[in-house]
Amino acid sequence: MLLCNNIASSLFKCHFSAVVVAEGMAPPQRILFPPGKICMEWQRRQSAGAGLDNLGNTCFLNSVLQCLTYTPPLANYLLSREHSRSCRQQGFCMMCIMEAHVNKVLHSSTSAIQPWAVISVLTRIGEHFQLGMQQDAHEFLRYTVDAMQRACLSGSSNLDISSQSTTIVNQIFAGVLRSRVTCLSCKGVSDSYEAFLDVPLDIKVRGFVIVLQDVPRAL
Repeated sequence: MLLCNNIASSLFKCHFSAVVVAEGMAPPQRILFPPGKICMEWQRRQSAGAGLDNLGNTCFLNSVLQCLTYTPPLANYLLSREHSRSCRQQGFCMMCIMEAHVNKVLHSSTSAIQPWAVISVLTRIGEHFQLGMQQDAHEFLRYTVDAMQRACLSGSSNLDISSQSTTIVNQIFAGVLRSRVTCLSCKGVSDSYEAFLDVPLDIKVRGFVIVLQDVPRAL
């Protein structure tokens, strides 16, 4: 779906103009990344980059990395190297790792590369991830996006929940599910909110229903 042979868009379009706050939720006290800088289409015309070698049951990792690499708003940001220029995180930083990986893939002149930068920090992404062992791609995606979110929040303490949702990662991938309960007697309304990174979708194909579970919003 995203692993196309040609990424053809020379337009520079930004579709985020303001942080969207769900009804009943407090507005963020601080904006960590201006939504107007998030561009949903590729900033420049670019051919597809290098593929990824299988280094021993790394199909789950390769598929996730390729999907993230070809997610335009995320790739635009990582290609700009804006994160690494301002990153003050010591040691492991998933955003710095993804920035290096995406730039290597999309600027490579070879047909395939070995994603050792990501493989070398597998246990930092999730303690149970081990090289050579088969893993679930969706689970790896969730852990990777969570690690990127933590990197974006590094150095920002005592943030309210609404402010935490203004990172570039959260604005691209996350959403909020509102559950509303209405009292039948007094008609009082009680709302609760739950953040999510994926939503199950039902798609009908020739009389059959296919459930696409956990599809990231940006994909």
